[in-house]
Parts: sequence; structure tokens; C-alpha cells
Amino acid sequence: MREPLPIDDYLTRIRSALAARRAVVVTAAPGAGKTTRVPPALLDAGPVFVLQPRRVAARAIARRIAEERGWTVGREIGWHVRFDRRVTADTRLTIATEGILTARLQQDPLLSGVTTVVLDEFHERSIHADLGLALAKQAWLAREDLRLVVMSATIDTARVAAYLGGCPVVSVPGRQFPLDVQYRPGVSVEAAVRELLPGTTGAMLCFLPGAREIQRAAAALSALTVPVLPLHGGLPADAQDAALMPGPGPRVILATNLAETTVTVPDVTVVIDTGQHKVARYDAERAIDTLRLERVPRDSADQRAGRAGRVQAGRVLRLWDGRDRLRPHREPEIRRVDLAAPMLDVLGWGGDPRAFDWLDAPPGAAVDAAMVLLHRLGAIDGAGRVTAEGRALRRLPLHPRLGRLLLSAGATLRAARLCAAIADSADAAVIDAAWDGRSLSPQQPHLEHIAQQLRQGVGRQTGAPVSEGDDTALRRAVLAGYPDRVARRRAAGSDRCVLASGAGARLARHLAMGDEYFVALDVTALPAAAQGEALIRSAIGIERAWLTATRTETRHVFDAATGTVRAARVDWYDGLILAEHPVAPDPAVAEALLADAWVARGPAGHDAQVLRRLAFAGAAADLGAWVREAARGARTLEDIRLDRSVPAAVTRHAPAVLRVPSGRDIPLRYEADGTVVAGVKLQELFGLAETPVLGPGRVPVTFELLSPNGRPVQVTRDLRSFWTRGYPEVRKELRARYPKHPWPDDPWTAAPTHRTVRRR
Repeated sequence: MREPLPIDDYLTRIRSALAARRAVVVTAAPGAGKTTRVPPALLDAGPVFVLQPRRVAARAIARRIAEERGWTVGREIGWHVRFDRRVTADTRLTIATEGILTARLQQDPLLSGVTTVVLDEFHERSIHADLGLALAKQAWLAREDLRLVVMSATIDTARVAAYLGGCPVVSVPGRQFPLDVQYRPGVSVEAAVRELLPGTTGAMLCFLPGAREIQRAAAALSALTVPVLPLHGGLPADAQDAALMPGPGPRVILATNLAETTVTVPDVTVVIDTGQHKVARYDAERAIDTLRLERVPRDSADQRAGRAGRVQAGRVLRLWDGRDRLRPHREPEIRRVDLAAPMLDVLGWGGDPRAFDWLDAPPGAAVDAAMVLLHRLGAIDGAGRVTAEGRALRRLPLHPRLGRLLLSAGATLRAARLCAAIADSADAAVIDAAWDGRSLSPQQPHLEHIAQQLRQGVGRQTGAPVSEGDDTALRRAVLAGYPDRVARRRAAGSDRCVLASGAGARLARHLAMGDEYFVALDVTALPAAAQGEALIRSAIGIERAWLTATRTETRHVFDAATGTVRAARVDWYDGLILAEHPVAPDPAVAEALLADAWVARGPAGHDAQVLRRLAFAGAAADLGAWVREAARGARTLEDIRLDRSVPAAVTRHAPAVLRVPSGRDIPLRYEADGTVVAGVKLQELFGLAETPVLGPGRVPVTFELLSPNGRPVQVTRDLRSFWTRGYPEVRKELRARYPKHPWPDDPWTAAPTHRTVRRR
């Protein structure tokens, strides 16, 4: 006899809502039993298709329902997950992962043969869930007999209900025993396990961010006398199932957020929560998805805690400060991940990704990036239409990148093993084994099975015979699947490199490869302390000759050492320079760069005087435009002289020279304090009584009166006063020192001269 659950009293209400509106949103607290009780209750209307976010959950739920109902897996109920299908023609209730629904909708947009679609655990907001809901809604609108159910423990019910035409919402309370929640910041998971284990009677469920953290914790707890079992999505099915089976005594389950809601560890009495999870985010600058360690939202923390109170009063130890504020809900995956696969699905379905009816529309930049990648993979043409290659990629249960790799390599076991290893998020050792051509069975037995399925699938599409494939062909296939992940070493033997996006990265220490160019298969972002560079954990070497320039441009640079502009034709592969060929500079570009260099350097020497003349004349001028005009025809920085294009107003009010009575033009020196100085030999000014004035302010010229040897003997701004008072004394002194020069008694009437010696 089935155990009564809170959801049982609400099944009639759910069926009535579907009968009236063909859609319903069900929100149920943890422990209510919605996942195992709602889908079977809807079979009276016809076959039911249930979506679960994770493979391990789909299998566990199918087994649980079969056990409750006395059914047989593969007959009345079954599961369909990637690379594992347990359904027959008799199966009326199918538990599937979200990508399976998308694939089915591609083949059959109206979902014929299905009466009810149930999207469970929708709060996780995976990209496949959002796409599945959007496509299922279109079928729901087209078919009057199709029904939709969206279920979650925590969800914004109003938004989802509005998206489904204002459908009813049924809220179900859970069955929860009291929880003793404590906070212990700074305590490790290992220490917390050892502290609470003596008083634990059932399972102790520990939430950690990822598989690596689980492996470290398992190693640290290996001396415990109770079972320590990992639970994460990268494990084989039998290992995942082992963690979900109840045991006779206490045991420790080290799990990712997989165990929050999608699977149920049946006898949990203690939860230890690090409060962290790893979130995939698309890094547009690096053109990669990065896995970031972040704090869990409040609804996730509450669901984790709720696992401890399903069978009896439980204990919860949160390894953070209770005063910390957590954001309320999860962020939809569609807003933060690479969208190439879902965009290809939408295009293949016949929709426009930018105008598609999403519950939450994806960022425009992410859609654009996905379309660019799909075009490079050959999946779509320049107009965004799916190509024959794209249709072939959609038939493979792989990301378009891996599909491109597999199709390019043909029906080879090495390519299939490599794709299986990458698709399953395996670690570098497994990817290396796949690359080396070794069987994956010793590392991950289920991956070898996946690889065989992939090879057979491609073989059926291409008709190619089974082969191992040669090394060069596989390297080229990797490049075909990851054309935007090319990287180049910064220097021979260096572990630092540049990605095709232009971002910096470095090779992990275990990568012993001598290639200059390679494809980065696994790239992860590092903390800011690592200078923001990404870490390449897995890479495949390629040849420079295989790269075709994505663009060619002529690049000009100013060479400060020579003061000239150099030019080269540059072949680029995205952000990587493949080759440079010297060419003659474009005169217009060179002039502009020289002008910019002049402005950056600032005025020097003669040009500084020109600018002071400008200020003295009170004239306003656009310096940048003035410099550009002066740079016309220039080939070096020194060729730019501002006096070549001095405005007329400046020449009139602030001339460069002053004509003196001797007939010579004497250069004027404009000082920073606004004075104007002319250095001139005294004899050249004979007869000049009034001091010349310049500019709008009528500033008198300051004369530096020079002796015959060019040294100043007097400075004056009042020539009349000098001739009257100063000249007699100066004449007496200089006449004795320079007797051969003219020193008339009357400077007012003497003939001015620039000659230094009197004629005989």
C-alpha cells in the first residue's frame, strides 16, 4: 500500500484545472510527493511525458513510481535520457530529461501521441527547461487536447501562469518535521561531519559545490567506519544509484545541488551545507563558458535544509554566517550560458530566436554570439537558415561543437570517445585517454558505451565504415568543432598564451605539449588574484597551415624611435596575428598618426613659440585641426611645423619677426609671461625713438640690446629713455672695448647698420 502524501488530497483539483484550462501550475513544498504522485494521476486522459532536469533523477523517479504502482520499468513506465532509453510501445508514462523533449518537438512539433506534458522542478530554470516550455506551449496552442503542467517547490507562480494564458495555480503544503538550523562559519565539511556523525541515525547529506570538492572531502573522510558516497552528475548511473539507496545504518552522502530537489536520498536526518554551488556563465570577452563558484540563493538553501526534515526531526548545519543575505531566487540559465544549442533548436523548429516567445528572453548579445558560432560551424548560412550540415548536427545528441567535430572526423572511435568524454564533463585525465585512443572503460565505463552509440549514429548518417581514424584528421576535426577556441603561445616554451578572442590564458602544468598553436577544449576562468587569465586544462595541438585568415587589414603604427610611421598587411585569425607583410604607408593614415603623436608629445622648440604667439594674439584655434593641417605631406614627426599654417590674425598681431631700422628681420621670442623679446645689436636701432608695440594689448617689445660679440648689455622696453639716459654710459664702455665699431654721439640721427666693423 502506498504511503499517504500531502499531494494526494490535491490530485482531483489538479485534474479539474486541466480539464477546464488545459494548463496548471503546481507549487508544492519539499516532501509533498508531487513528482511521484501527479504524473500517474494524469494517465486517465492519455500518455504523460515528464521532464526532469537531470538523468539520475529521471531514472530514480521512474523506479520509485514503478515500485509504488507495481509496474515494470520499460513497460508501463520508462525513462529516456541522453544515451539511455528504457521505453517500449507499451510505455504510457515517460520520465525524460529536458533535451529529449526538445529533440522530440523538433521531429514532431505537435507532440502527437502525448496527452500531458509535465515540467517538473522548473525552479532550476535550465536552458532546456525554458526551451522545452516554450516549444511545448506552441504545441499546446496548436492542439486543443494537449495539456501542460509546470511543477516546482519554489517558483514565481504568477509569471508562469500568465505565460500559460492565466492558467490556475494549485499550491500544496509539504510534510516537514521540525528542523534545528545552526550556523557555523569557517568550519570545514570534514570537521562538521566528524562532529555530527556520532548522533546520526540515518543519512548525512553534505552539499558541496562540485565534483572536485567532493573528491577532496571523500579522501579526507576515507578513514570513517561508515560509508562515504559521492553523488554528482559526472558519476556512472550505478554509482549515483548507490548513493540513493537507503542503508542499515548511518552513511555520509557528498552531493552537489543535484540532491536539492531532483533526487531524494530517502533517510536523511542531517544536512551540512557549504552554501556554495558552481554556476555556468558565458564569458563574452573570452567566448567561453566559465564555471564560477557562487553563493546559493535563499530558496536553494531552504530546499537543502528541507531534506533533513522529511522522515523525522532533523539537524541542519550551515557553514556560513547567519547574518549573510542571500538573493531570493535562482537566475535563469538562459541569461548566463552559451546559447548555440538552443538557438539551433529554435531555428530548426522554424522560429526566430530573437522574436521567439520565451518566458524570459535571452540577452541579445548572447543570441548574437550563438548565431556567429553556428555560422562558423556551418550549421546556418549567412541569412540564419539551417543548412544540411545543421540538420545533421541536430540529429546528434551533442552540443553543435561536438557534433561538428564528430561529423568532420567521420565514424571513428577516437572521435566518438573524445566527444563522449567532453560531453560528460569528464576530467582532463579522461579526455586525455580518449585523445590517446584508449578505451574509456577503465576510467568511466559508461563513456565507452556512449562513444559506441555516437559512432554508430554518425555511421548511419554518413555510411562511413568503423575506423580508429588518423591523428591528423582528428586534430582537424577538433579545429572544425572549436574554430573560436584557437590559442597561440606568447613565446616558445611559455605556458602563457593568447586565445582567439584576444584574451590571455595559461596552460595547466600537466599539459606537456610543444605546439605553438592549439585548440583549447577546456578553458576555465580563474580568480582575480591570477591576473584574470583563464586556465586551459585540456588542449589539442594543430598546425598553423590549417588556419585560414578570418580577416586581413593594413595596420599602421607610429615608431617613436624613428619618428616615422610603419605599415604592414596583417592576416588575422580572430584576435590572433597569423602573418605580417611590410607595405608602404597610406599617406593620409600616416599624416593622421603623426599628428596624433605630435599632440601626445606636445609642442617642442619652434612650435612652442608658435603657440605662445597664438595666445599673445588672443586668437582661438583648434589645436588638433591645426596640427592635422600642418601634418599634410609630413613623413616624420619633425616635418610637422605649426608655422606653416599660422592664421592671418596671429601673423598680424603676433608676427614671427620684427623689421628693425638696419633693414633686417629680427626673430621675436614670445615668453610664457606674455612679454615679447627681440635680441638685436644696438647699432641696428639707431634712429628708432619709439618702442614698437604688438598685439591687441599693444605690448611694447622688450629689446635685449647686444654688444658686437652678441652679448646683452642692456634690456629695455623704452628706447627713448635708453637713448637719452642709458646710451651715453653704454657708449663709453663699449667704445673702449670695440673701437672699430660705430659709436656716434647722436644715436637719433646716426645711420643704423648691422655691420660690425666700420668701413675704412
